[in-house]
Amino acid sequence: MDFSPFLVCSLLFSGFLCSWASQSSPFNAQALGEELLQSARESHFFDWMKSIRRRIHEYPELGFEEYKTSELIRSGLDSMEIEYKWPYAKTGIVATIGSGEQPWFALRADMDALALQELVDWEHKSKNDGKMHACGHDVHVTMLLGAARLLESRKHYLKGTVKLVFQPAEEGKGGAYHMLREGALENVKAIFNLHVDPNTPTGMIASRPGPFLAASGRFLATIQGTGGHAAAPHKAMDPVLAASFAIQALQQLVSRESDPLESAVVSIGLIKAGEALNVIPETVQFGGTFRSLTNEGFSYLSKRIEEIIEAQALVHRCSASVDFVERELRAYPATVNDEAMYEHVKKVGEALLGEDKVQLCPIYMGAEDFSFYLQQMPGADFYVGIGNESLGSTEGLHSPHFFVDENVLPVGAAMHAAVALTYLDASEF
Repeated sequence: MDFSPFLVCSLLFSGFLCSWASQSSPFNAQALGEELLQSARESHFFDWMKSIRRRIHEYPELGFEEYKTSELIRSGLDSMEIEYKWPYAKTGIVATIGSGEQPWFALRADMDALALQELVDWEHKSKNDGKMHACGHDVHVTMLLGAARLLESRKHYLKGTVKLVFQPAEEGKGGAYHMLREGALENVKAIFNLHVDPNTPTGMIASRPGPFLAASGRFLATIQGTGGHAAAPHKAMDPVLAASFAIQALQQLVSRESDPLESAVVSIGLIKAGEALNVIPETVQFGGTFRSLTNEGFSYLSKRIEEIIEAQALVHRCSASVDFVERELRAYPATVNDEAMYEHVKKVGEALLGEDKVQLCPIYMGAEDFSFYLQQMPGADFYVGIGNESLGSTEGLHSPHFFVDENVLPVGAAMHAAVALTYLDASEF
């Protein structure tokens, strides 16, 4: 029977902890997680991470524009004497810690912000008008730099190589796709990602094996008719009516064409028609998003969306075109966690934080371009909690009121480091 490194790790995780005790290492069998967390929580270390996170938060940058963020990351890596290559996908960086030999294991952080005006009034509020880190990518970068510091001081214990992937443009532009296309992760055996979550309490992590997040795409439809006076609709070819029927028909994709045991979503978020109350316009535009937990279901929805819109337009004597806007906003595949890798991270989290601090979370129909990496290599995507009602850090992602409990920083840094250390140790067997 062929055992993967992840399965070996799951079976021999306790043996790994004992191996730390038997080596001339600073760790003992019970305290690997405690030691990493303690290091990351030391005041000088924690203050260093907070200062990095706040600098990034104050100067958010949108996808493929993360030049100052990239410069800050490179400065931090330089100060730790960690080698790296850049640019990938304009601003991306891949740093290397360890021997340079196989196996190569990757840790990933995304860097970009959102086009939102921050409405949280605090000392380190965004100074870039109309831009905000409302999805925690500033935290992700900081946690990975913290992990870099933990790993660099322990690099002589690494049984292989850790690749630190600082990726641009996760928010809709598919930065992960471009990193892969430019060869940033060639020969990497597996990958791990942490994403902050306000629904998970601070100090906890959560995920699930298998399908975790949805495949996601967008579409913009234009229906062309013939305009006219609203008092004489028989002389027009009404694109508003055609669009109305098309939108209703699209809802039946989920209610009548999708397996009720499989998750799918079609939502309309935009409609643009005329400007006068007594004029039938020549054109109507509408669009939205569609999602599925399987890539096959996603492809089916894409095909049927186009067919339905074109058919409904024809029924109403109009014409239609459908643009899936992939030049601007790339479609994302489903995020499917490798089950053995999930078990590996789960066991690491239980050792690091305690068994009661690792949750099985529900499937969510949001999307994440980490999914592109998971199509190429085994990996796992986990949430790390920032939820703290006393601090007000429970506002949802992509909200202008989004706020972070910075106590997540040492947790994330230690988690990244522990996952990489244990993976490389298990891969030797």
